Amino acid sequence: MIAFLEGILAEALPTQIVVNVHGVGYQVMIPVSSYERLPQPGSAVKILTHLTVREDAHVLYGFFSASERDLFRLLLHHVTGVGPKIALAVLSGLPVEMFKAAVVAGDIATISKISGVGKKTAERIVLELKDKVGVAAEWEASSAKNAPSEADARLHDATLALISLGYKQVEAHKAIRRAQEVSGSALTAEELIRHALKILS
Repeated sequence: MIAFLEGILAEALPTQIVVNVHGVGYQVMIPVSSYERLPQPGSAVKILTHLTVREDAHVLYGFFSASERDLFRLLLHHVTGVGPKIALAVLSGLPVEMFKAAVVAGDIATISKISGVGKKTAERIVLELKDKVGVAAEWEASSAKNAPSEADARLHDATLALISLGYKQVEAHKAIRRAQEVSGSALTAEELIRHALKILS
């Protein structure tokens, strides 16, 4: 098992990167949440990894934080019908703490808004993760301490609104982040959406 890669970031796209480790280029699939925290190509980088072995390929998945990788593995191993593609979509669509809070609250509506995750999958995720002994209790305790801030909730709501208008997840994330940088963090979700739509047009 490859636990992490440390080397030079050779290429970076919203869904995958290439890390040059002593002259060997490793292609790694990543969630949008990790892409947003990458340094510039040519910089040193360390990324946590999970290796999936299929009949036709060995695929590396990469994460900037242990909590992202833990959640990816939890979804893969404990939710029926969830493969790496959907697990990455979950990480791209919701910050880890907001996802945990949604599972604890049984908030199927929020989870089903994630691109690539329908209502049935969202229901299965909530049901099967809540049934994991200790998982829901532990998340409930931590979600009180790590509850998403109002600013995080505004960013998330604005991003989901753009996705529902037909924009791709990556585009929506970028436009909302840009709108926040340009206009300041005190904007409402509606104002963020308006600014982001100007950026996208």
